[in-house]
Parts: sequence; structure tokens; C-alpha cells
Amino acid sequence: MTTNQYKIPYEQISAKDAKEIMDNQEGYAILDVRTKAEYEASHIEDAILIPHEEINEEVTDILPDKNQQLLVYCRSGVRSKIAALQLARLGYTNIKEFGGIIEWPYDVVREFE
Repeated sequence: MTTNQYKIPYEQISAKDAKEIMDNQEGYAILDVRTKAEYEASHIEDAILIPHEEINEEVTDILPDKNQQLLVYCRSGVRSKIAALQLARLGYTNIKEFGGIIEWPYDVVREFE
């Protein structure tokens, strides 16, 4: 009997793990894949806004290193998973998806305070 297992092409990590990477490593990029309005309301510091529906070949202009560690989040974790799959299809190899900002217990940037 054989099992047909599908391996997801990205790593799912916790908010805590993502924060540890942000605090202790260099060379990563944080991707916020929500809408511009959501990003402007609040986002993780240094996050790059690339709405998930805009992830296509042109993203390589913004993120030319396909081996760079990418930390991907959205509001609840649905769009970040879609974005992580899209990034993997584009050839990115070091993707870490950490769910939604609603589960992020750390500081965020608020544009209109």
C-alpha cells in the first residue's frame, strides 16, 4: 500500500518563531499580503506590502533573491498560505508562513495614530 502525501512547499511557523527570526537573524524579508488599506491600518514593522493577488513574475523585481528567507503573513492566515504557494511556484525556496496579524501578540506600526 502506498500513501500519497503532499508536501507543502513552504514552512508553517508560529508567530513566536517568526518574531525570533526577526529579532535574531538578518537578511530576511517580511511580506504583508493583505490590502493597502489593511496595511495602512496596522502592519509589522519593516513589512513589505505585496497584496496576494499581485504576486506574479514581477515580484522578482522587489525580491530578486529566490533563496532569501521570506516571512509571510496576512490577516487570519488564509491569504498568506495562498501567497506562500504562489511564491513557491515562482521558484522561491525559503518561505515561512506565520499566519495572521490577528494572532500577532507583538508590536505593530499604525499609520494613523
